[in-house]
Amino acid sequence: MTEILQTPKLVVVFGGSGFVGRHVVRALAKRGYRIRVACRRPDLAGHLQPLGNVGQIQPVQANVRVRWSVDRAVQGADHVVNLVAIAHEAGRQKFTAVHEFGARAIAEAARAVGAGLTHISALGADLHAQSDYARTKALGEKAVLETVQDAVILRPSINFGPEDGFFNRFANMARFSPVLPLIGGGQTKFQPVYVGDVAEAVAHSVDGKVQGGRIYELGGPQVLTFKECMQELLVIIERKRFLLPVPWWLANLQASILGLLPNPLLTKDQVLLLRQHNVVSDAAVKDNRTLAGLGIQPRSIGTILPSYLWRYRAAGQFQRKSAA
Repeated sequence: MTEILQTPKLVVVFGGSGFVGRHVVRALAKRGYRIRVACRRPDLAGHLQPLGNVGQIQPVQANVRVRWSVDRAVQGADHVVNLVAIAHEAGRQKFTAVHEFGARAIAEAARAVGAGLTHISALGADLHAQSDYARTKALGEKAVLETVQDAVILRPSINFGPEDGFFNRFANMARFSPVLPLIGGGQTKFQPVYVGDVAEAVAHSVDGKVQGGRIYELGGPQVLTFKECMQELLVIIERKRFLLPVPWWLANLQASILGLLPNPLLTKDQVLLLRQHNVVSDAAVKDNRTLAGLGIQPRSIGTILPSYLWRYRAAGQFQRKSAA
């Protein structure tokens, strides 16, 4: 009797060419899914092709601000993943347009084709937040759940990994500057989460292993202050730098100037974000809405950071440990 081969599930990943996206695409490709990566510049997504088999990963053009491109991208999809986010506003890329309007557009498109939906938000999303980033992230969650009631929403803390924009930025700064700034004194708490663990959580949701209609908070095994993050970083890159506390008023003043740059190092909205702790809530832990609750053992920064921050050491991978 002839065996009927089932076509693998088609997963559409919006924002799949970015930092988190490449890890999500890799996790999905390992499971054998067909992957359509919807991004603004598919011509710059060639780095995704080696992550899967020939023809398994297909980049297509889509912009969450352009509704018809979103509808076209999800045609035939079995599951949709939304990773699209911006750290600061530039041109027509506004927080409201991307985080709220874009999230609703993707949710409505997924509902129209009967596809499942996984939406990546951010830890700290709050409808009443002063930060535009945090508030629009919460509005995006609201739009998603109003549209697709069984959608899975994941809120990761700061993501770290080989291409991250947090530890890499400060490690690079430490190469040239004798000082690293501690905004607000460096007492804001974070729960850095490995991007590979976030990708596994996304893949679990596509596999159908995650209960929908809930918000999951994803953090690593350690809660660290901003200052402790910088101290850990300096130990790994084997450099000694002075950690300078920067009061909130001065940070806000600096952000007013730096925020005018095309790719700002700091914005006033990010200063507002740094005033709030970025850790998994007790309620999420109690309800098993965490990585552990999803059956994923989170990895610590101590096991991952050395694998890619070595390049910021004075002699790179060839730096020798000094004798005790």
